[in-house]
Amino acid sequence: MKLKFSKMHGLGNDFVVVDGIRQTVGLTPERLRQLGDRHLGIGFDQLLLVEAPHAGENDFRYRIFNNDGSEVEQCGNGARCFVKFVTEQKLTNKRAIRVETAKGVIVPEYHSNGLITVDMGVPRLKSLEVPFIADGDAITHPLAIGDDSIDITVVSMGNPHAVCVVNNVESAPVAQQGPLVESHPRFPEKVNAGFMQIVNRGEIRLRVYERGAGETLACGTGACAAVVAGIQRGQLDSRVLVHTRGGDLNIEWGGPGHPVKMTGPAVTVFTGEIEI
Repeated sequence: MKLKFSKMHGLGNDFVVVDGIRQTVGLTPERLRQLGDRHLGIGFDQLLLVEAPHAGENDFRYRIFNNDGSEVEQCGNGARCFVKFVTEQKLTNKRAIRVETAKGVIVPEYHSNGLITVDMGVPRLKSLEVPFIADGDAITHPLAIGDDSIDITVVSMGNPHAVCVVNNVESAPVAQQGPLVESHPRFPEKVNAGFMQIVNRGEIRLRVYERGAGETLACGTGACAAVVAGIQRGQLDSRVLVHTRGGDLNIEWGGPGHPVKMTGPAVTVFTGEIEI
């Protein structure tokens, strides 16, 4: 069968987006790995599948798959690309849409300037909700990785994150420590590992080693989690500019009990069709 798709990116975090409403889509883990291969397939960090919603009050449902074939719960950069896709494909004419994900409903809004704001929901801060194995809840936890120990703040943005503060994000040992944090036994569902450099109270630099995908140029939920962690630590204000290797995001959080709002761009690179 032939599969129609759009290749998109959010700050270099790249996606294949597939319309599962107007075409029949069969995606096995093996097929996802083939499509995600950057030499033999299309190549992507994640594949986003657009589906009809389960509940009538919502507009869409979307599923998120890593290039290793695994399915994940949430993706911030993907959410923005999702909105641009359903708008460009004329699946909706709404500016604000309700989208079902594996971890609840998000409400993105497409602005006239081309930027997209996503209400990412209220972050979960309790260890068991991440999930993270700990004796109790704390703002920071020591985590032993190899011969080293790092202090992490754990946050769930619908998917699990561990955020540590580094002096210089460019020289941070992301390639070495990222996989060790990702697969650490204290994270039963694995975790996204964020390395955050605080520039000032309204600005950070960030690299993220994503669960199932490795380091990406940008991670939307990682940016949200990093800002939540920095505010929890008392090091950041409520509005923060996040610099990633792929570009900038604006993150806003009013504190516990409030949702995180993320604003940034989404870009369509090309549309295509592939035999699967």
